[in-house]
Amino acid sequence: MPASDELYPPVQYGWGWLLLALGVLAVLALGAWLLLFLTRPRRSITVPGTAPYRPPTSAVLARLRTDYLAEVDRIETVYRSGDTDARRANLELSRCVRSFVNEYSGLEAPVLALDDLVARGVQPALLDALRRHYYPSIFQRGPAIDPVAGAEAARTVVTTWH
Repeated sequence: MPASDELYPPVQYGWGWLLLALGVLAVLALGAWLLLFLTRPRRSITVPGTAPYRPPTSAVLARLRTDYLAEVDRIETVYRSGDTDARRANLELSRCVRSFVNEYSGLEAPVLALDDLVARGVQPALLDALRRHYYPSIFQRGPAIDPVAGAEAARTVVTTWH
């Protein structure tokens, strides 16, 4: 029997504690990597089968002008024949002009509000058409503005857009 005044060696840590410490360090490293991976800026993704936006050639631009001028004429003809009301005609003219600007320049005019277009400094003819003809007819109460004047404003936008 050992005497009561003998020294005992210190207790050693078991292997389990070392493995636990290494596991905690691995989880922290994985968490840091995951945080960096999930918060990094995304690259632009191109959907297979679609091409990124490229400015159209002059022949394509001339064709766009012709097509959209024909669409403006069609909307005006439908209004004059009485098949649609003034509010609906102005709504269609607004969509037509915004789609033309989108196809011609790549500006997402169909989804931008008037204030957004003003902030981007778009051509004054578009802003004028929206302010004077389309917005009052679409959003304000009371009688709509004559779509014939709106059609003329749409023609101005289509023929003068740069």
